[in-house]
Amino acid sequence: MKNTQPYIGQSISRVDGKAKVTGNAKYAGEFNVPDLLYGYIVNSTITKGKILKIDIDAVLALPGVVHVLTHENRPSTAWLDFKYADMDAPQGSPFRPLHDDEIKYNGQPIALVIAESFEMARYAASLLDIQYEEEKFVTNLEQSLGQARKPKMGIQNFLKPPPPKPKGNVKDAYDVAAAKTTGTFVHGIEHHNPMEMFASTVQYEGEGKLIIYDKTQGVVNSQMYVANVFGLHFKNVRVISPFVGGGFGAGLRPQYQLFLAVMASLELKRSVRVTMDRHQMFTFGHRPATVQHLKFGADKTGKMTAIFHEAIGETSRYEDYGETVVNWANMLYPCENVLLDYKLVSMDMATPMDMRAPGGATGLHPIEVAMDELSYQLNIDPVEFRLINYSMMDDSSQKPYSSKELKACFLQGAEKFGWANRNPEPRSMRDGHQLKGMGVATGMWDCMQMPARAEAELLPGGRLKVSSATSDIGTGTYTIMTQIAADMMGMNMDDVTFLLGDTDMPLAPIQGGSFTAATIGTAVQVACEGLKKKIFKKAKAMKNSSLAHLDYEKVVFKQGNIQSLEDSEIYISLKDVLVANKGKSFKSRNTGLPAIMKQRKFTRSVHSAVFAEVEVDEDLGFVTVTKLVTAVAAGKIINPKTARSQILGGMVWGISKALHEETVMDHRYGRAMNRNLSEYYMPVNADVHNLEVIFVEEGDNVVNDLGIKGVGEIGLIGVAPAIANAIFHATGKRIHNLPIKLDMLL
Repeated sequence: MKNTQPYIGQSISRVDGKAKVTGNAKYAGEFNVPDLLYGYIVNSTITKGKILKIDIDAVLALPGVVHVLTHENRPSTAWLDFKYADMDAPQGSPFRPLHDDEIKYNGQPIALVIAESFEMARYAASLLDIQYEEEKFVTNLEQSLGQARKPKMGIQNFLKPPPPKPKGNVKDAYDVAAAKTTGTFVHGIEHHNPMEMFASTVQYEGEGKLIIYDKTQGVVNSQMYVANVFGLHFKNVRVISPFVGGGFGAGLRPQYQLFLAVMASLELKRSVRVTMDRHQMFTFGHRPATVQHLKFGADKTGKMTAIFHEAIGETSRYEDYGETVVNWANMLYPCENVLLDYKLVSMDMATPMDMRAPGGATGLHPIEVAMDELSYQLNIDPVEFRLINYSMMDDSSQKPYSSKELKACFLQGAEKFGWANRNPEPRSMRDGHQLKGMGVATGMWDCMQMPARAEAELLPGGRLKVSSATSDIGTGTYTIMTQIAADMMGMNMDDVTFLLGDTDMPLAPIQGGSFTAATIGTAVQVACEGLKKKIFKKAKAMKNSSLAHLDYEKVVFKQGNIQSLEDSEIYISLKDVLVANKGKSFKSRNTGLPAIMKQRKFTRSVHSAVFAEVEVDEDLGFVTVTKLVTAVAAGKIINPKTARSQILGGMVWGISKALHEETVMDHRYGRAMNRNLSEYYMPVNADVHNLEVIFVEEGDNVVNDLGIKGVGEIGLIGVAPAIANAIFHATGKRIHNLPIKLDMLL
């Protein structure tokens, strides 16, 4: 059945924008519930050891303090292994708050003070007397590389595949290569730091029934976690999260404030709210520190002949968190001699977790810097060098790409950026004391789709309500799902409402990995298709129906009507069908599934070309990114306005990753030293200049029927190496570590 699409592809402002800018959008820590208590978390001040004593008597004597939960007095839980309670848990045995006296990492939650007010809970927590027995610990990855080992294999390898098997002879090919480069690349820890801090408001409904307002990227995941860990029936745990003030992956797993708030509520049989402060946002998952070793070789024509890429990442003692770091080079660049390796070092840290473009942002940086180095050795333009090694085939799997317009990204991006004006000689372009440089890099990310359900309901009066228990972490999910539903039903967007973030709605996975638009979009598509068939069946059966002689394939839903494809004068309005249905609504709940048999024959990826221009003060080493252009090939862009915002956010983050952002560890104490937004440096307005986004036209009928690939991750990948390459062009200095600091350039 054909359908017109007046909304898909249009730059439409966010349907939830007014609620956000007026303050009507409520977040997890803002929901008002009666008889509310407040919990404040107490974190360990040592990195490894045991708790000898927690003296709670003096704190309990304070007016307004209701209870103090510790490992010594906590109620029992179901304590199922959390990997069955958390759909994003890696291999291992996940951390259990307040489980025993053992300290596994610095900042571990060890107590919860509950009081009648937040202020009293916080004050009382500061008075808690805790005695420890400290043990030796390890938090420095660079000093622990000798302990590196292979990761444990598990279900997470489906989403994060291990490196492919070696091929050819990398050592011999590298030794005889006409151009070769080798290097070690190091980047430290980064923390997510969304504006909204983690909070859970647990409303106690009696008899083990809870309504939980949670800051999460997956309400179903939080529901599953709470029900399994506390032995509750799923139907008695309702999780609601209509708005999320940023996540970047931090909300994929339930954070410990949820556990503590639920435990306190069940124990006290009262409603409890627990909110983290900014300092506590540095006491759980993070982008892991990673050390990478590369050896790349090419022949005199520019063709790659040797690729060696090894990465060693950090993980906790209790879980094996891994990323896809080294797989990208041979996916992008064909080569007969390839050796890729990924290892982990267990340390006394909290388990790392996915942070925007996990693995991709880490791995593509050294890859694209190494490609730049080879291009300079061979005196080949860096763009041309990448095009020499261009392929429509994923060489690592020998599968064709479902679509790949990366070449168009390079050509359109170079033209928009003014790449032709670049003098290829390093340190050749300047403006007074400002050394000017231009750099380029490739970005790449996987296209994924998960199963999900959605419900579409045509209400009495003619409005359409569509729902799914997904999230909107600021990406525009509310808006693009409204666009898809309106087009599918041939209705005005003003007559369509899309609802999300509630476990009472149809099942949906966590929001991450750039798969939400494709996943929920497909679910909305099939739900609307199911709804249309029900409505048409009724319309065809109406007395004296003008559509009685037509089959479903011969009509179109358009402008609030069901009309003949061949004659627009033959139609029945949706409102008339509702009247004939005696005012009762039509409803259809359906599951959107990936077309696995078709998809498995292809590599499905989104690509980008990033061009960066920098100015480096010759005397002070201060770097200014004066211009960034990102050209993206991401299939069908449902809403260029919201998609552009996603890319712009990633570009700003790329500036941060290249020049500003790192969690500074003091390994003498095993803790982060800059646990605040005044010392955890991120770009401000003065650091962000001319940013431009190009969406290259790309059709793809393999990834899904809508042709959606996703843009959440790709905006970040490629930006940091493009800036690093531009800094080399400006200064003649190759800096392998991130972030690039002033002292490295002086």
